[in-house]
Order: sequence, then C-alpha cells, then structure tokens
Amino acid sequence: MQKLNVIAAIALLGLLAGCNTIEGAGRDLSSAGKAVSETARTVKD
Repeated sequence: MQKLNVIAAIALLGLLAGCNTIEGAGRDLSSAGKAVSETARTVKD
C-alpha cells in the first residue's frame, strides 16, 4: 500500500511540474507575440 502512495505522489508532482512548464511556455509565447506586434506597428508607422 505504501508503494502505491509513493507512486501516486510522484505522478501528482509530475503533473504539477508539467502545468508549471506549460504556463511558462505560454508566457514566453505571449511575450514573443507582443514583440512581433510592436515591431509590426513600428514598421507600419
């Protein structure tokens, strides 16, 4: 039973770490999109 608890805890930590990574990637993509938009505005003007 204790072995199952350890496996469940590891799986839960893995999921939480994955969400954190995806959130960080989303922020990076958002920042890149803003930079492209600002550059496009600058070139347009």
